[in-house]
Amino acid sequence: MNFKKILPYLIAILTFVIISLAYFSPVLEGKKLFQSDIAQFRGMSKEIQDFRTEYGEEPYWTDRAFGGMPSYQLSTYYPNDYIKKVDSLLRFLPRPADYLFLYFISFFILLMVLKTDWKLAIIGALAFGFSTYFIIILGVGHNAKAHAIAYMPLVLAGVLLVFQKKNLLGFILTSIAMALEINASHPQMTYYLLFMIVIFGIVYLINAFQNKESSVFFKNIGVLFVAVILAVGVNATSLLATKEYADESTRSKSELTITPDGKDKDITSGLSREYITQYSYGILETFDLFIPRFMGGSNNENIGKDSNTYEFVKDVGGAKQAKGFAENAPMYWGNQPIVAAPAYIGAIMIFLFVLGIFLVKGKLKKWLVAATIFSILLSWGKNFGFLTDLFIDYVPLYNKFRAVSSIQVIAELAIPILGILGLKVFFDKEVSNKEKIKALKNSVIIVGGLALVFVVAGTSLFAFESINDARYENMAPGFSEVLIADRKSIFFDDSLRSLILVFLTVVSLWFFLKGKINKNIVFVTLLLLILFDLVVVDKRYVNNDDFISKSKLEKPFPKSDINTEILKDKSHYRVMNFMVNPMNDGSTSFYHNSIGGYHAAKPRRYQELFDFQITKNNFDVLNMLNTKYIIFPDDNNRANVQINPDANGNVWFVDKIKFVNSANEEIKALDSINTKRVAIVSSVFKNDLEGFSFQNDSTATIQLTNYKANALTYESNAKTDQLAVFSEIYYKNGWNAYIDGKLTPHYRANYVLRAIIIPSGKHQIFFKFEPKIIKQGNTITLVSYLLLIFIPLGWYFKEKKSNK
Repeated sequence: MNFKKILPYLIAILTFVIISLAYFSPVLEGKKLFQSDIAQFRGMSKEIQDFRTEYGEEPYWTDRAFGGMPSYQLSTYYPNDYIKKVDSLLRFLPRPADYLFLYFISFFILLMVLKTDWKLAIIGALAFGFSTYFIIILGVGHNAKAHAIAYMPLVLAGVLLVFQKKNLLGFILTSIAMALEINASHPQMTYYLLFMIVIFGIVYLINAFQNKESSVFFKNIGVLFVAVILAVGVNATSLLATKEYADESTRSKSELTITPDGKDKDITSGLSREYITQYSYGILETFDLFIPRFMGGSNNENIGKDSNTYEFVKDVGGAKQAKGFAENAPMYWGNQPIVAAPAYIGAIMIFLFVLGIFLVKGKLKKWLVAATIFSILLSWGKNFGFLTDLFIDYVPLYNKFRAVSSIQVIAELAIPILGILGLKVFFDKEVSNKEKIKALKNSVIIVGGLALVFVVAGTSLFAFESINDARYENMAPGFSEVLIADRKSIFFDDSLRSLILVFLTVVSLWFFLKGKINKNIVFVTLLLLILFDLVVVDKRYVNNDDFISKSKLEKPFPKSDINTEILKDKSHYRVMNFMVNPMNDGSTSFYHNSIGGYHAAKPRRYQELFDFQITKNNFDVLNMLNTKYIIFPDDNNRANVQINPDANGNVWFVDKIKFVNSANEEIKALDSINTKRVAIVSSVFKNDLEGFSFQNDSTATIQLTNYKANALTYESNAKTDQLAVFSEIYYKNGWNAYIDGKLTPHYRANYVLRAIIIPSGKHQIFFKFEPKIIKQGNTITLVSYLLLIFIPLGWYFKEKKSNK
């Protein structure tokens, strides 16, 4: 082994470990980063974790949210998931330092594949990893997104190796990196990565035709195709399970053609256009990439005691209130609903990106510039409606994802790549100083000039008004003017900051050209400037104050007196919590089976039931869901609990079926029925149920005798055949019903529930969640692992034999 070749990698790994732990230093004390989304996740997955601990297996289902749902996109350990074990080895640091380390090392490998000086590769990796958007998603708990982003550079490294004619190494890296990328379980980020690869393919295909090398191009595509197929294969279990659930989720086409208020509905196979584009990056907001608080920063910006806002609130409400408000001031003046931090890439990296445009030649530059422009245009969403509508209507899967602003991750990957490649050319002795000086001057004029314009005249160019300012003006006259004054102030400060950073970068590069300093001094200067530039901004939004003790993290929702009282009830029931938005709440699920929940892809029919019925306070629907406890605010917004004596219970016999012919009729029929007596059933099941004859039996009984997340046992006793309706969610892909051990058909009733015909006499009814998709996926996974091992081995020995 050549130690000199691996030394840069060892230095890089050590550097990244130290910096990752230094940034998130509280992890060394055993503390944990409080992440709001992860707190919600802990609530949603509590039953799954408890089940796993008690039974040592996966339930694949939880009753804690939305009346019940598969756990595939919550917390599931799939069988033979060896790629996850590889991921665990790579993420050996405490969370979230592990994700930061992954950002660094993945991007470093990409730059090394691009034949960059290892010192520059370290600088580029740090610039990429400390991009503010990548830090803030860790702060709020978008771990899966961070995880997927971290593996993007590694996938690109594999693709580039193949096109550098290192086919075997490229094949191995692409298959493993893409497997890790898919395993991170954030389909949206992986989807955006594929856009970047498609753009790469288009640019390289055009180049191949121009150079009459199309056969080589398609051979490379073939290698990559097989690598990606194997990556998909080793993740087959999770992908197939996710696809199966997605077809039943809000990401799929609704069967309804009307809205809750009775109007005709825009039929779509995915999310609504409004929901997809709710988070659309403003066109002006793009300057946040260059100037961190161009648009004010965040909805909760800490502007301190030196601000106009602090003085104003202090005069109105006192120092304590002023301090709290100034630490969470509504500085953001863009049009997105919530912004936790600007997507700041760094003034220096933006400058180097422009420098790279002038210095780097060939297809790499074309790819990176095209990818950057593509992602920025699409991130504008409804603010650039023509392009966005085109993609929503015609590009496969684009309408399955919300928050189009997040496609900007492509730019946040492409910009530092081209920036570092620009520096690589700048330090190349083969390139004339005349060309370098020209590129440097042009970059200064564009980037420095832009910063100068914003410093000198920026505060007079924009209104700095927020759509929420009227609310603050109503609280106290003159409040909006104070907020605008502070927005102008931080805009000026950050514009000047970016100008100074660009100036210092230019000076160091100019001194190098003039022979005043050597390359290593420039490297150190750039390293320090980039770290200062990004880390200072990052610390505004994610810092040591965000860490809490491990015990608090594991129990993010303290048990209230109301929770304690409800938990005395050992029966199986559900809770409706009106103290929160029920459909965006994981806290209730931490202790109880909740009517609501927290998930990006909710069960579609359940969401529709909520929109059409529960929001209209239809208690018959709440009763059929066995809503026994209702938590609600009193006049002083304090939590109270009320027992619902009319809840239908776990299961009941009905004495009438009402058949309906469409989803519209099915959901509307619930407007005015007594769910204890009548079952609404789709005509899809009519042939199975039409011959059933109701015979009254006032002595008939049925009850739940044993509950597990994935298995429920009931016992019935009746003199005549009965139709039982269960307060459990109907999910055809996995739930099986057995009567006295014999598999028996069951049906959907009341839009979301289960129903089954039970013959007369005493019987045991057993529902078991037995998803076939897990077994099917596992078979494909094992075969894919074998191919992933033996194809490279066979390839290696064949090449070795050929060389001999």
